[in-house]
Amino acid sequence: MAVFKMPSLGADMEAGTLVEWLVKPGDPVQHGDIVAVVETQKGAIEIEIFEDGVVEKLVAELGQSLPVGAPLAIIRAPGETREEPSDVAAPVAPQAGAEAISPVAKPVPPVVPTAAAPTGTPASPAAKRRAAELGIALESLTGSGPGGAIVLADVEAVARAAQPSPKPERGAYLAEMRKAIAAAMARSKREIPHYYVTHTVDLTAATDWLSATNADRPPEERLLMGALLMKAVALAAREEKAVNGHYGADGFIPSAAIHLGLAIALRGGGLVAPAILDADQKSLRELMEAMRDLTMRARAGRLKSSEMSMATLTFSALGESGVEAMAGIIVPPQVAIVTAGAPGAQPLVRDGQVIAAQAVTLTLAADHRVSDGRLGSKFLTALDAKLQTPEEL
Repeated sequence: MAVFKMPSLGADMEAGTLVEWLVKPGDPVQHGDIVAVVETQKGAIEIEIFEDGVVEKLVAELGQSLPVGAPLAIIRAPGETREEPSDVAAPVAPQAGAEAISPVAKPVPPVVPTAAAPTGTPASPAAKRRAAELGIALESLTGSGPGGAIVLADVEAVARAAQPSPKPERGAYLAEMRKAIAAAMARSKREIPHYYVTHTVDLTAATDWLSATNADRPPEERLLMGALLMKAVALAAREEKAVNGHYGADGFIPSAAIHLGLAIALRGGGLVAPAILDADQKSLRELMEAMRDLTMRARAGRLKSSEMSMATLTFSALGESGVEAMAGIIVPPQVAIVTAGAPGAQPLVRDGQVIAAQAVTLTLAADHRVSDGRLGSKFLTALDAKLQTPEEL
């Protein structure tokens, strides 16, 4: 049998709180299925499973704060006999300092409901608590969980549709996220020897091609410059492999796949950088759809664990409005981040003449333990070349 453990959802994550199970003992699961929801400093993350089998036992209880690597459940492979692994113990919540760790999880204070929930409505504990907080009658909802049970996502969907007032603890939540970001970025600057390479790219060809391509498309199908920039970054990383991968105890391990992290600013503050998997293999249309979907779900707090932990390189852009350039901080254990200033008219030299042309300033921040300025320059030059032939992206 396999032990399903609390995954690491970023270099700054030490623990997470289990808020919802989406499966129960006896349920079959397949690779990629979402089986639980974990609350971290960056929001609620949907946890995926990476093996096929049957849920034999749920080890962790709702409300527990569990360290990365703590056992969550036992998964029995197809055809395997019922025999629990001998090394699995109930997980315990992490405690600060040198205090002894209690084998009993700290009980979760009961939530006083504002609206009584009917006992005959099947719903997960997290869904019941959230519905009680919002005063939503469970019998008015349609469940999408196992056996038609109401899960947390069902309640949140109704809450978003009703446009509820902001939660009073929002400021505290963002403060915790900012603490997590600060810890990760401080670690990055302390441990990673950054170097920076900057290059201004002429966007005339890309802008003209984009305008012609979008001319006959409805607004919801139009491409943005960000999609072209991301695709060019992914393709350039395919050529210069030293910017794509992870650095750990065994040194640099390049990644064959290009999972491009997209920095997304959350409404009200905070930042996350979930990954678009296999970004180099997606068409521009697929990449644009993935960017819209990822941004929407990030701001709704419904990201997947794979999106939070599998990025091999990060891209961050200021969009259409902002300053000319910015330099990023590498997200460990990655070894590079590409940042883009706001595209706009800049003075460029063409055929010996200074002209005003659409351009963007790109900056590569990279790990000097893995690459150097010469390789960084080659990467940005390759990225520039991709943008001069946008029809080939």
